Amino acid sequence: MKRYPRDMTGYGANVPAANWPNGAKIAVQIVLNYEEGGENCILHGDPASEAFLSEITGAAPWPGQRHWNMESIYEYGSRAGFWRVHRILRDLPITVYGVATALARAPEQVAAMKAAGWEIASHGLKWIEHKDMGEAEERAQIREAIRLHTEVTGQRPRGWYTGRCSMNTIDLVAAEGDFAYVADSYADDLPYWVKAGGKDQLIVPYTMDCNDMRFAIQAGFTTGAQFESYLKDSFDMLYAEGEAGAPKMLSIGLHCRLIGRPGRAMALKRALEHFASHDGVWFATREQIADHWAREHPPVKRLAPSEMNKESFVAEFGGVFEHSPWIAEGAFDLELGPTHDNAAGIHSALARVFRSATTEQRLGVLNAHPDLAGKLAAAGRLTRESTAEQAGAGLDMLTDEERAEFTALNQAYTSKFGFPFIIAVKDNTKASILEAFHRRLNNDRDTEFAEACRQVERIAGLRLIEKFSA
Repeated sequence: MKRYPRDMTGYGANVPAANWPNGAKIAVQIVLNYEEGGENCILHGDPASEAFLSEITGAAPWPGQRHWNMESIYEYGSRAGFWRVHRILRDLPITVYGVATALARAPEQVAAMKAAGWEIASHGLKWIEHKDMGEAEERAQIREAIRLHTEVTGQRPRGWYTGRCSMNTIDLVAAEGDFAYVADSYADDLPYWVKAGGKDQLIVPYTMDCNDMRFAIQAGFTTGAQFESYLKDSFDMLYAEGEAGAPKMLSIGLHCRLIGRPGRAMALKRALEHFASHDGVWFATREQIADHWAREHPPVKRLAPSEMNKESFVAEFGGVFEHSPWIAEGAFDLELGPTHDNAAGIHSALARVFRSATTEQRLGVLNAHPDLAGKLAAAGRLTRESTAEQAGAGLDMLTDEERAEFTALNQAYTSKFGFPFIIAVKDNTKASILEAFHRRLNNDRDTEFAEACRQVERIAGLRLIEKFSA
């Protein structure tokens, strides 16, 4: 059994209605990362200096040494950048991603955050890489981050973002803290639920594109105008989608030492003025968005085929292709995962097995289908699915004349092609079924075999849609 853990589908075409407060067309969520004083530094007990997200092109860590230039760039963020950004954003509800050790070294800044009513979420204990940490070490750091954050701010964090996370981070965070949300994802424009740490955990995704970090990487912004233009375009696209009935969330990421530089801060100011010039814009903290989503879209228990054992899987889906459980058995052995836990996903898996089968095997599936309005229907010996489908098209309420016509057509078709006439009756009426019957009798066998196989797949798809809807 192969299982692929990534969810490559998400909401797909069926995006839930966000129902933002007061009918807002867009939620704008601004994050200010406070990392200054929590970065890699010999003074912090780290083995080398910081080398990430600064003005120094191609910076490398200096093992065993302090890096005066790097330290002073980070100090700019706390000494000047924070206060410039605070003046611009203090009247808006924003979220701070606060590195716990950085917050502990910033009493005046924390007081200003709290006075502005900003949400202070946890950005971990230190602004360092976590990918090579063992689970025990990372768990200990998460616990210490929560403890220190609570001690410094006076309140336990309800949101979490590690940033440079490991593959264990979300599970560990969900298990260790009662968090309203975790933000270590870039996978969507809306919040979504995952199973993590033995519970339903809400993810409120973050961003790396609408993020001033792109001033500090080679493939990024070089002028404030580029950042401003990108923010405006992102806003306009999502605002238009909201006007069309599918509101989303615009996530913006800022860093004190980056956006706090004068030329970049002015670009942020102009972008904010553009946002504010529109009606129906909800500026919100991530905590507010998480609480809203939990009320509007609480976690729902859904059919999860990728988590079933083989017996349960075949019992559930063995009849989707008429009397052909071997197709479900083959599908179970494919690389299934969360992205298959829906009608389209299971249909794809089942259809793959059907399509790769021999001609004889597929002919067996065709012959497993009953005649329309035939003897099995009259004797009440159809499967539950076939009974409901034929009844839905009125084939259980035929006149004597209609029944005689169906009988003659069934006989003529089977005699010519060697398998019964198959059509997705849910897509049709009694009249259109009869029209297709007469038309398809003129096909050659290869053409009709291919058409019958397509109809078998369509019937399976409709059955799965009904099953998952239930």
